[in-house]
Amino acid sequence: MQIKKKGKHIITSSIEHHAVLDACKFLEKQGFEVTYLPVTPEGIVRVEDFKEALREDTILATVMHVNNEVGTIQPVEEIGNICREKGILFHVDAVQSFGKIPVNVDDLNADLLSVSAHKIYGPKGVGCLYIRRGTKIQNLLHGGGQERKKRPGTENVAGIVGFGVAAELAIKEMKEDSDKLTKLRDKLINGLMERISDVKLNGHPTKRICNNVNVSFKYVEGESLLLSLDMKGIEASSGSACTSGSLEPSHVLQAMGVPYEFIHGSVRMTLGRDNTEEDINYVLEVFPEIVERLREMSPLYQ
Repeated sequence: MQIKKKGKHIITSSIEHHAVLDACKFLEKQGFEVTYLPVTPEGIVRVEDFKEALREDTILATVMHVNNEVGTIQPVEEIGNICREKGILFHVDAVQSFGKIPVNVDDLNADLLSVSAHKIYGPKGVGCLYIRRGTKIQNLLHGGGQERKKRPGTENVAGIVGFGVAAELAIKEMKEDSDKLTKLRDKLINGLMERISDVKLNGHPTKRICNNVNVSFKYVEGESLLLSLDMKGIEASSGSACTSGSLEPSHVLQAMGVPYEFIHGSVRMTLGRDNTEEDINYVLEVFPEIVERLREMSPLYQ
């Protein structure tokens, strides 16, 4: 790979989406060296840790704007400034932030930035990679001149148009949606914390995206909790949506140092623009009953 001639060191965080982590693992097999930054107990990358990880041969940094599991907002602006000063390429995974909070590639100093349509009610299977002018990347596919020869193949016109319209609507309604979802999120979090004992909020209480709720319950198995919620018409997951069928403990919660007994009782709920205060009231009504019933069946609960 041409970039290896300039250096072979990459910096990322330990809580990235598997789309980034798995790519880094692949690159390690190709001879690159990757530093996986730790995070605070609230799930935030420390800028000082990033500075300390820098090397003379660091060529790329990739840090997510917002974590997909616990919703924490990362200090990507500061990290981007450092990368720009050092001449290091900077990629931002903005899949969770785009359309919910302002995303400006110049403010972030991002050389590369990725987003997905389905996170803003656009068509599934459509994504966008911003590449700053002058940034050279290798082609992964060959055989056509579409998309400046970077991704050959007939364009998905319907998907592109759908993504564009979804982006326009998301930006237009961002402030209204954010204010609404923040109120619903806080009501749900506060209600669960008040009504249920031995519960832990995962992620930062305020530096988090407007629609994310991630909580852990002691003495409860997450799988049983999800099944019980599903029977009550409540959709939730135990980790990221992409790994919701996996029984493996969340790598994000592990990186945050969440105790094992809490990790296995973790639940993520994501709010959307169609959710109402009545929905939150319903969840707060049935959730404590479900947790109490499951705890009564647990040999660890006394």
